[in-house]
Amino acid sequence: MKKVFTLMVAAAALTVAAPAKAQVSFGLKGGLNVTEMSLSSDVIDKSNQTGFFVGPALKVTLPIVGLGLDAAALYDQRDAKLGEGDAEETISQRSINIPVNLRYGLGLGDMASVYLAAGPQFGFNIGQKNYGEEDAKFKFKDSNLSLNLGAGVSLISHLEIGFTYNIALGKTGEVNLLDEAGKQLTSKARNNSWQVSAAYYF
Repeated sequence: MKKVFTLMVAAAALTVAAPAKAQVSFGLKGGLNVTEMSLSSDVIDKSNQTGFFVGPALKVTLPIVGLGLDAAALYDQRDAKLGEGDAEETISQRSINIPVNLRYGLGLGDMASVYLAAGPQFGFNIGQKNYGEEDAKFKFKDSNLSLNLGAGVSLISHLEIGFTYNIALGKTGEVNLLDEAGKQLTSKARNNSWQVSAAYYF
């Protein structure tokens, strides 16, 4: 939580340091994840799991035409089912995610504009980290880093609809299994997500 607080203070400092002509808007953002969980071996392969995210958001429109920044502090939950039959188990990754994006917008008139956005996302696990039994264990990392690539449309200067591909820049967890011979198999997991979001800025 100390890291989360530090990043939020940094975002606030960025806002204060923005040029006087910059426009700062606060709002609320939420949406859905469609997560692909991939592992570095064929031990487990599950994909297209759903989840959601919601939280406060900040948008800064810079005096340079078209350029801006956005940031948010999002509660994010992603679920996946691992295993088969009686051994199937649902695991949930619950995180506070802080995306910070550089964006470029192009106006389509007084009522609408389109934008492109890209930037890092810092994730901090706040939920259960360990799942499974002795012969099959899954563990989420305490924190992770990912990259957002997105686009969207802004309507009437307040409402935004966006689409984002979130790319994990390292492992988000690992699974350890025992095979029939008692040998331990380890595989690293990565969670990439397609996201659709809606944000309203006041």
